[in-house]
This record gives sequence, C-alpha cells and structure tokens, in this order.
Amino acid sequence: MKPLNFILVGVGGQGILLSSDILCLVGLAHGYDVKKTDVHGMAQRGGSVISHVRMAEEVFSPVVPDGAADFLLAFEKLEACRWVHFLHKRGVAVVNQQAIPTLALAATTAPYPSDDQVIALLNARAAQVSIISSGEMASALGNLRVANVILLGALSRYMEIPVQTWRDAIAERVPPKVRALNLQAYEAGREAVGGGMLS
Repeated sequence: MKPLNFILVGVGGQGILLSSDILCLVGLAHGYDVKKTDVHGMAQRGGSVISHVRMAEEVFSPVVPDGAADFLLAFEKLEACRWVHFLHKRGVAVVNQQAIPTLALAATTAPYPSDDQVIALLNARAAQVSIISSGEMASALGNLRVANVILLGALSRYMEIPVQTWRDAIAERVPPKVRALNLQAYEAGREAVGGGMLS
C-alpha cells in the first residue's frame, strides 16, 4: 500500500483532533498501520493546533518529516501558509476559506495576508490547492461545528479509499445525535470539490 502522510492544522476549537481521529479510523479500516501525534499547547486559548497522521504497511514514527506530507488539511488559511512547508511538491492542500487570527498574530503588528497572497503561497508549494468555504457550508447545514467534517469530505476526493469507509469512521466517532448531520456534512464536502480542483 502506498504510504500516506497528513498534516492537519488550524486554531483551537475547530475540531482538528476529532478530524485526525476520524482520519486514523479510516486508515485502520483500509488496512494501514496508522500513527498520529498532536501539538495543541495553547489550543484552548486561540492558539495553533497541528496534528501529524501517518499511514503505511508499517509506521515507525508518528511525525511527518518536513517536505514529506502528501496532504495538508488546513482549517484556517493563515495556518495553511504557516505549515505548507510540510508538503512535498506533488502534495495536495485542502484549505478552509475562514480567517481566524491567532493570539500570536494579534500580539504583532503584522497584517493578515490577502486571499491572493494565501493562494499564491500555497500554489507555489502544492500541486493542487482546493479552497473550501466550509464555515459557510456548515452554517447552511445548521451547525458550524461540522465544518471540520466538510473538509474531510473534500480531502476524501483525493484519496482512493471507499466512501463507505469514511462514512463508517464518521459514524463510529461522532455522537449518535449528530451522526446524520455529520454524514451530510461529509457528502457536502465531497460535492464541493467534485473530482478535485486547482484554485
């Protein structure tokens, strides 16, 4: 099986750790050995969160080396820019359109980059970039908290893993009362990307 490396990044409270858990369940169900590690020291205070997920026949370390990630899943666009160096040149970036300046940025005088700057930086590194308005899509579904699963749906378009495997992992990991909503969010994310697009 082809080894796969993922970097998930964003701001505390965006559901990144839940998303990495679901991604791990998907890999395990598909027959991979899976390891992950999370860094979220200031997550509860508006700080950055990063999760490494690795899948292969056998994984020896959960840490994705710099320049070795196949996928960057970014829940916030400035965080995508901060961590895009993890991608290799054939990598894919799936990025939420949302801007949530972290406390670290707020403590400086540095301006938040424009959308054109964000896209230019991502395109300079990644082979494919998909920008998804997952926050708006989640609002349309009636619950902002499913924005993370929308992004997982978008990511799944780039992976050769059956849809049912994703649906089963989501159903296993989210509470029963929001299971149907999360499955709807997953499908919305897949539809947003179609067959994969370059922004």
